[in-house]
Amino acid sequence: MTSAGELLYNLDTEVTGADHRIRPYVRETALDYSPELSRAWGAEIFLKLENTQVTGSFKVRGAINRLLSTPISQRALGVVAASTGNHGAAVAYAMAKLNIPGTVYVPTNASPSKLNAIRAWGAEVRVHGEDGLESELEARRYSEAKGLIYLSPYNDPYVVAGQGTIGAELARQLDRVDVICISVGGGGLIGGVAGFLKGIGRQVTVVGCSPEHSKVMYESVKAGQILELASEPTLSDGTAGGVEPGAITFPLCRALVDEWALLNETEIAEGIRLAIDHAHQLVEGSAGMALAAARRLAGKYARSNIVVVLCGGNISAETLKQVL
Repeated sequence: MTSAGELLYNLDTEVTGADHRIRPYVRETALDYSPELSRAWGAEIFLKLENTQVTGSFKVRGAINRLLSTPISQRALGVVAASTGNHGAAVAYAMAKLNIPGTVYVPTNASPSKLNAIRAWGAEVRVHGEDGLESELEARRYSEAKGLIYLSPYNDPYVVAGQGTIGAELARQLDRVDVICISVGGGGLIGGVAGFLKGIGRQVTVVGCSPEHSKVMYESVKAGQILELASEPTLSDGTAGGVEPGAITFPLCRALVDEWALLNETEIAEGIRLAIDHAHQLVEGSAGMALAAARRLAGKYARSNIVVVLCGGNISAETLKQVL
């Protein structure tokens, strides 16, 4: 896999390989049917519980697949990543399970709870820069200088294929997926899942869900090129931020996303509360956003099977108090 075009046409094969490869290290998360939400919204609502995944989010799938797809001699040298949240914890978990040394770069404003989650798996944490971009640039510089793997959160074909294993599980768990709501930041999750499901011939409407405060991929797809846009603070912090120039996920999103849903902060907060009150699931903002999108669209897709990917459950007590 060397290009976005090759990845697009081979995703079903690549995801199938990843699904076998990562199985000893990740959970096959439940697909939970919600009778309460189904009755209320007039559609069949299924929740893919990635909030119960190892490290609390889907990110571990891509991280472990990337490392397992790398020659042992190369990965033994070490791995470098940059993240203040789910990706950092996922990389740290993958390093621990495969006994690989590595470093996760974080900015000075990273929350102590997220740093603790990364350190809990034994990764070295280096603090650099005032924001995520500065720490990422330093992580890339260090990895290139030392000849180490830089593990991107989305701009890597093996990461995309790893995230796509959610689609492989869905294909086993549900005969018909009519609509699927997936949160979009860098596009690795939606690219992998949509690419697999469409690659095996499923007739599915793929809905990309983004916060109004950070809709870089949406605006980029609309413009036909990756844009540099500022983001405002959002409850969906897991999808916030820019898209790397030349990202392989951009053409995947252009080709595979059928519809976009932009959610405001009130809707995202309501989605988090819906998950707690009606599905008994604790989720973070990006997952609540996808659920809020499903509620908005349920009337349009009445009586259809709608799958909502609850992509993560790592919400801080502070944010939860604010939402409740």
